[in-house]
Amino acid sequence: MKIVFATNNQHKLQEVRHILGDRFEVLSLNDIGCDVDIPETGTTLEENARLKAEYVWQHYHLEVFADDTGLEVEALGGAPGVYSARYASLVDESVSPHDSEANMARLLKELGNNNNRKARFRTVFALIRKNHDTAEKEEHLFEGIVEGEIMRERSGVGGFGYDPIFRPDGYDLTFADMGEEAKNQISHRGRATQKLCEYLRSCGANE
Repeated sequence: MKIVFATNNQHKLQEVRHILGDRFEVLSLNDIGCDVDIPETGTTLEENARLKAEYVWQHYHLEVFADDTGLEVEALGGAPGVYSARYASLVDESVSPHDSEANMARLLKELGNNNNRKARFRTVFALIRKNHDTAEKEEHLFEGIVEGEIMRERSGVGGFGYDPIFRPDGYDLTFADMGEEAKNQISHRGRATQKLCEYLRSCGANE
């Protein structure tokens, strides 16, 4: 069974391909000839994931899933949330989107000495596929969450994004301190990916 993952992130692709195994051929956007920067104009993670999946479904008529991830900090009312990747650029146009150092600097500045450091990472996958019994379009959402806290200083050189300042509950290390394999076993993306892949495997077994 062929299915598109609406990304060109090789790390994400390898992770999903590993979990799904040989029963599925997971294609990237490059694999289907899609070089469009699909707009993420939603106000929630769910909306952005759906937008990316819907674009591929409408333009390429292929079964597809897409993801979006955000860091939600309790003391900041859930910010940066859906704007996590471009948090610093929202207040400074000279900053490039996806500038991790600038994003972390803004977050730490806004938290200041606030003792409430509770935060969580959340990933949402949107899946669009054809029901092979009814031939009708189906949409499904899968969510992965990991609770933790924001550290006062950066720690670790691994990972990406906010990993150097996020420590998951039950651990003495930030995501950036952990090895990739250890992080993937407990991460928000890993948990959402497992749910998605379990569903796809169950579908594949019945078709």
